[in-house]
Amino acid sequence: MVKVWIASLVGSSIEWFDYFLYGTVAALVFNQVFFVADDPTVGLLLSYASLALAFFIRPLGGVIFSHIGDRIGRKKTLVVTLTIMGVATVLMGLLPTYQAIGVAAPILLITLRLVQGIGIGGEWGGSLLLAVEYAPKDKRGLFGAFPQMGVTIGMFLGSGALTFITSVVSQDAFISWGWRIPFIASAVLVIFGLWIRKGLDETPSFKKVQESGEIPKLPIVDIFKYHWKEVLIAIGGKVVETAPFYIFATFIVSYGTSNLGFTNTQVLVAVMIATIITTLLMPVMGSLSDKIGRKKVYIWGTIGMILYAFPYFLLLEQRTFATLLIATIIGLGIIWAPITAVLGTMFSEIFDAKVRYTGVSLGYQIGAAVAGGTAPLVATALLVQFNNSYVPVAIYIILTAVISLIAVFSVREKSNKELDEFETVSKEVKTEGKEREKTAVH
Repeated sequence: MVKVWIASLVGSSIEWFDYFLYGTVAALVFNQVFFVADDPTVGLLLSYASLALAFFIRPLGGVIFSHIGDRIGRKKTLVVTLTIMGVATVLMGLLPTYQAIGVAAPILLITLRLVQGIGIGGEWGGSLLLAVEYAPKDKRGLFGAFPQMGVTIGMFLGSGALTFITSVVSQDAFISWGWRIPFIASAVLVIFGLWIRKGLDETPSFKKVQESGEIPKLPIVDIFKYHWKEVLIAIGGKVVETAPFYIFATFIVSYGTSNLGFTNTQVLVAVMIATIITTLLMPVMGSLSDKIGRKKVYIWGTIGMILYAFPYFLLLEQRTFATLLIATIIGLGIIWAPITAVLGTMFSEIFDAKVRYTGVSLGYQIGAAVAGGTAPLVATALLVQFNNSYVPVAIYIILTAVISLIAVFSVREKSNKELDEFETVSKEVKTEGKEREKTAVH
């Protein structure tokens, strides 16, 4: 069990470190070295657009690698996704700038970003199922929180690396070469992650599917035939988890520095502290969901997001580091924690083991594409459209929460029940039916 925890947590952390590194640097640097424009706001919008592009490619990565995961196994898939992400991230750190090679620079950057998106599209589902499918039924919420912790640990590592670099080098040096260091250094983390995953075995759920001989030829076809409602639930449930996250963690970097007068270091420190708190709270919330149910924990977090949308911006408008810190800790550190902690486990419990990798990946990645990658872009566009008023952005956060509440309304609670019990029951019913048919014939 400890090996499973480490493998799901370490691999997920490295993947998300690579992924979020781009998001933060996109807000700070890329509009000056890759997406150069006469108007800085246009450059920032182009930079955020490149961030959003990877989200739209993530469902494709989810389809490709979840097909492998449902057909061949979780372990092999996770090795491939980690390798793809690692290579793309290191190459980003080595790219020449717009000033050096012109328009080829942003084209190459976007290409590598799309490769990242394909890799992360298959990674999340595999890391989640590695934890959930090994978990005992009374601790599935706790286990399912571990790969989710990788999201914030990866973000913490990215923010921490950039905070350190911005504090020891000048602004000009950071824009010139300092931002490249964490991209290139990520190669060490990837090698470590591959070593950890090499010693894993396949999950019990996948082994049972193999033994039953019921591995689907085309999981994606089965998903759209028999599980399309569950995919819609997962897409809707993802909205409140992803859009506010990118407001609290990525959009705040440009909004805080450009509109509110904070320094890069102040915003990054606030985000970093909030990610520590939410990381510590995730296993607590996961364990709580084992006691009172996934749905209750998720709904309370979502209602909290609705109530906090306007107070968040009111705190930021005080324009002190203390209120910036408080606003970020409450939003990203406390309110977001219960939503993300139970999300993956809840998704995995609504899909059959034969197509679970495909189902959770597709729902999660489409939801991320629709609401996550576009969030900083939408928020920035709303500010421009409404004369830097935060009101439309707060309404946008509330809208995401309402969508998710509607989506999860029909989810059946499955905490403290066998993960694959409905699949087992259906097999027994089929066997019993066949025996009755034989008797009737005789």
